[in-house]
Amino acid sequence: MRIGELAAQTGISRDTIRFYERIGLVTGARAANGYRDFPPEAVAWLHYVRTAQTLGFSLAEIARTGEELRGAPDTAEALSALFEEKIRLVDARMAELAALRAELAARVGTGCPLRVSGRPGRGRE
Repeated sequence: MRIGELAAQTGISRDTIRFYERIGLVTGARAANGYRDFPPEAVAWLHYVRTAQTLGFSLAEIARTGEELRGAPDTAEALSALFEEKIRLVDARMAELAALRAELAARVGTGCPLRVSGRPGRGRE
Protein backbone atom coordinates (compact mmCIF):
# COMPACT_ATOMS: atom_id res chain seq x y z
CA MET A 1 0.00 0.00 0.00
CA ARG A 2 1.13 3.55 -0.61
CA ILE A 3 2.12 5.92 2.15
CA GLY A 4 -1.14 7.90 1.90
CA GLU A 5 -3.23 4.79 2.45
CA LEU A 6 -0.99 3.72 5.35
CA ALA A 7 -1.35 7.19 6.87
CA ALA A 8 -5.14 7.04 6.51
CA GLN A 9 -5.39 3.57 8.07
CA THR A 10 -3.14 4.40 11.02
CA GLY A 11 -3.93 8.06 11.66
CA ILE A 12 -0.20 8.81 11.44
CA SER A 13 0.99 11.59 9.17
CA ARG A 14 3.01 10.88 6.05
CA ASP A 15 5.90 12.88 7.48
CA THR A 16 5.92 10.74 10.62
CA ILE A 17 5.85 7.56 8.55
CA ARG A 18 8.76 8.89 6.49
CA PHE A 19 10.63 9.64 9.73
CA TYR A 20 9.93 6.14 11.02
CA GLU A 21 11.23 4.80 7.73
CA ARG A 22 14.43 6.87 8.01
CA ILE A 23 15.15 5.49 11.50
CA GLY A 24 14.28 1.95 10.50
CA LEU A 25 11.01 1.44 12.38
CA VAL A 26 9.08 0.67 9.22
CA THR A 27 10.22 -0.29 5.77
CA GLY A 28 8.59 0.25 2.46
CA ALA A 29 9.87 -1.01 -0.85
CA ARG A 30 10.26 1.44 -3.68
CA ALA A 31 8.08 0.70 -6.67
CA ALA A 32 9.36 1.30 -10.20
CA ASN A 33 7.56 4.65 -10.22
CA GLY A 34 9.38 5.72 -7.02
CA TYR A 35 6.38 5.41 -4.71
CA ARG A 36 6.79 3.69 -1.38
CA ASP A 37 4.97 0.38 -1.10
CA PHE A 38 4.29 -0.79 2.46
CA PRO A 39 3.15 -4.29 3.38
CA PRO A 40 -0.30 -4.72 4.99
CA GLU A 41 1.29 -5.72 8.32
CA ALA A 42 2.74 -2.21 8.58
CA VAL A 43 -0.68 -1.05 9.79
CA ALA A 44 -0.62 -3.30 12.86
CA TRP A 45 3.05 -2.50 13.48
CA LEU A 46 2.43 1.26 13.44
CA HIS A 47 -0.49 0.84 15.84
CA TYR A 48 1.90 -1.08 18.10
CA VAL A 49 4.47 1.75 17.82
CA ARG A 50 1.92 4.39 18.83
CA THR A 51 0.58 2.31 21.71
CA ALA A 52 4.10 1.61 22.97
CA GLN A 53 4.87 5.34 22.85
CA THR A 54 1.80 6.14 24.96
CA LEU A 55 3.05 3.55 27.47
CA GLY A 56 6.32 5.45 27.80
CA PHE A 57 8.59 3.48 25.48
CA SER A 58 11.07 5.48 23.40
CA LEU A 59 11.40 4.90 19.68
CA ALA A 60 14.78 3.25 20.32
CA GLU A 61 13.19 0.87 22.83
CA ILE A 62 10.35 0.13 20.41
CA ALA A 63 12.79 -0.65 17.61
CA ARG A 64 14.84 -2.94 19.87
CA THR A 65 11.91 -4.70 21.52
CA GLY A 66 10.03 -5.00 18.25
CA GLU A 67 12.84 -7.11 16.88
CA GLU A 68 12.92 -9.16 20.08
CA LEU A 69 9.16 -9.72 20.04
CA ARG A 70 9.09 -10.84 16.42
CA GLY A 71 11.31 -13.78 17.38
CA ALA A 72 9.59 -14.53 20.69
CA PRO A 73 7.67 -17.81 20.81
CA ASP A 74 5.33 -16.44 23.51
CA THR A 75 4.71 -12.79 22.74
CA ALA A 76 2.39 -12.25 25.73
CA GLU A 77 5.08 -13.46 28.11
CA ALA A 78 7.73 -11.34 26.38
CA LEU A 79 5.49 -8.26 26.54
CA SER A 80 4.82 -8.86 30.23
CA ALA A 81 8.56 -8.94 30.87
CA LEU A 82 8.98 -5.65 28.99
CA PHE A 83 6.17 -4.06 30.99
CA GLU A 84 7.68 -5.26 34.27
CA GLU A 85 11.03 -3.73 33.33
CA LYS A 86 9.33 -0.46 32.35
CA ILE A 87 7.49 -0.45 35.70
CA ARG A 88 10.85 -0.80 37.50
CA LEU A 89 12.20 2.15 35.51
CA VAL A 90 9.10 4.24 36.23
CA ASP A 91 9.32 3.40 39.95
CA ALA A 92 13.00 4.43 40.00
CA ARG A 93 12.20 7.69 38.21
CA MET A 94 9.33 8.37 40.63
CA ALA A 95 11.73 7.90 43.57
CA GLU A 96 14.19 10.33 41.94
CA LEU A 97 11.41 12.86 41.41
CA ALA A 98 10.18 12.46 45.01
CA ALA A 99 13.72 13.15 46.27
CA LEU A 100 13.98 16.19 44.00
CA ARG A 101 10.62 17.44 45.26
CA ALA A 102 11.72 17.01 48.88
CA GLU A 103 14.95 18.92 48.15
CA LEU A 104 13.03 21.75 46.51
CA ALA A 105 10.50 21.86 49.34
CA ALA A 106 13.34 22.04 51.89
CA ARG A 107 14.72 25.11 50.13
CA VAL A 108 11.44 27.05 50.06
CA GLY A 109 11.70 30.09 52.30
CA THR A 110 15.42 29.66 53.02
CA GLY A 111 16.38 32.93 51.36
CA CYS A 112 18.99 31.17 49.29
CA PRO A 113 17.38 28.40 47.29
CA LEU A 114 20.63 27.57 45.47
CA ARG A 115 22.59 26.81 48.66
CA VAL A 116 23.72 23.20 48.79
CA SER A 117 22.02 21.41 51.67
CA GLY A 118 24.30 20.86 54.64
CA ARG A 119 26.89 23.40 53.43
CA PRO A 120 25.69 26.91 54.30
CA GLY A 121 27.00 29.74 52.23
CA ARG A 122 28.28 27.65 49.34
CA GLY A 123 26.65 27.55 45.95
CA ARG A 124 26.41 24.54 43.67
CA GLU A 125 29.69 23.67 42.01
